[in-house]
Amino acid sequence: MALPAPRPMSAPRPVASGVEAPPTLEAIVRLAAEVRQLSQDKTGRIRQITGQARILALNALIEAARAGEHGRGFSVVAQEVRAIGAEVEGLARELETHLDGRIAALQQSVGAMAGRAQEERLVDLALNAVELIDRNLYERTCDVRWWATDSAIVDCAANLTPDAASYASGRLGVILSAYTVYLDLWLCDPAGRILATGRPDRYPGLAGRSVAGEPWFRDALALRSGDDYGCADIRQEPLLGNAQVATYAAGVRADGQVRGPLAGVLAIHFDWEPQARAIVEGVRVAPADRDRTRVLLVDARRRVLAASDGRGILGETVTADPGVATSGIVRDSASGRLTAFHRTPGYETYRGLGWYGMIEQTPA
Repeated sequence: MALPAPRPMSAPRPVASGVEAPPTLEAIVRLAAEVRQLSQDKTGRIRQITGQARILALNALIEAARAGEHGRGFSVVAQEVRAIGAEVEGLARELETHLDGRIAALQQSVGAMAGRAQEERLVDLALNAVELIDRNLYERTCDVRWWATDSAIVDCAANLTPDAASYASGRLGVILSAYTVYLDLWLCDPAGRILATGRPDRYPGLAGRSVAGEPWFRDALALRSGDDYGCADIRQEPLLGNAQVATYAAGVRADGQVRGPLAGVLAIHFDWEPQARAIVEGVRVAPADRDRTRVLLVDARRRVLAASDGRGILGETVTADPGVATSGIVRDSASGRLTAFHRTPGYETYRGLGWYGMIEQTPA
């Protein structure tokens, strides 16, 4: 079975230049606060002016009283000024009350919108992280099924001789020279004995070793056709210097036929740590939030597989429990920490392993 080579991932679309970006919700919140402060300042100034007008009117009334009959007309004007000042002050107070209440409601609404938008963005980032690793691992499933049909691999599994093993090892080495994301490739017989490896110089002495007890090997023996593959949990592989690996396996079948008899098992060991680290460290977290944000890939049991801070890998279990939800937010009421999550949607024919992308963020 010859599978097509994996398609390269498309490059991100360039952002158009010369186009003014729309205001952010944070900018709108700041603007609402400025408008609120401005209205308070101006209505306060109006009250100050009307207060001065009342004092002037009071003084005018006093002087009119002293003038007696000659000041009676001036007294009427002073009383009108005093009444107008009181009315203007009442309007200013009413305006301030209404504006302050409505602007406060606007701030609250926009703040809630900003919070929801930030949460949705974090969920999108979590989805992006798990989608990137899914696309990467999808290619691994293509690779193992494709290479299991290579004639050198098939011939070695069917008719093991020293020359066939040497040729198969050389062929595996050629593949590794082009696919640098792998630590090693192993060809095994149906009993679990390693027949050939791709990097005997880096990892000597593996030929003849038994992997019969490995879960990925047992799963591969149960595969029904060359279209199927098996995979193991991320783990440290002692035979590869305790490196973190994602192992994918497929059956090597007679004559490379999809439903031919099983002649062996091909295992490919994906170099997990640097590839996963590049994904979690590459998630676009705002610079202002970077120190309080942690990007994670976790498995179906919530075991940490990769972390942007490098902590807890393969040892920590995340406390945030998504339950049955595909995506959403989990809040820790004690610490205030927010965890955005998204379960793997799978990619192409790769259904995924129930993993999650997660973004942990502590309060600012």
